[in-house]
Amino acid sequence: MSTNEFVVEKFLNSSPEQLYRAWTEHFDEWFAKEGTLLNWCQVGLPFFFATEFDGGRHPHHGRCLRLELNSLLELTWVTGDPGTKGAETTVSVSFSAADDGTNVTLSHAGFSDVDSMNGHKEAWPQVLDHLQGYLDQRTTD
Repeated sequence: MSTNEFVVEKFLNSSPEQLYRAWTEHFDEWFAKEGTLLNWCQVGLPFFFATEFDGGRHPHHGRCLRLELNSLLELTWVTGDPGTKGAETTVSVSFSAADDGTNVTLSHAGFSDVDSMNGHKEAWPQVLDHLQGYLDQRTTD
């Protein structure tokens, strides 16, 4: 692994199918700001969405590179500052069934500087925790 990429591994209490659907079909319910998602997870097409945090709106764009049903998604990801600072990065998320849940492996590569990489390395575990909370809420509704 190079110095401009990292891997986050996390066990989540949801099935690979639930996680894949959350990433591909329900992304604007747990990550993207509702109403901003365009062309999400259509291989080869550019996508756009925005998030809101720290009092600001943060546009994201890229393209979906690869989808493997219930097991993998891979995409490019570009944001401004803070974020990838204009660098086109690659995010890969894989799902592997485990006892009563799923082992998630998320890799993020291509950062232009260490600060940007470290910010994402710190944020992704929190994002995955947020995803689990979203899925837990869906199962109790």
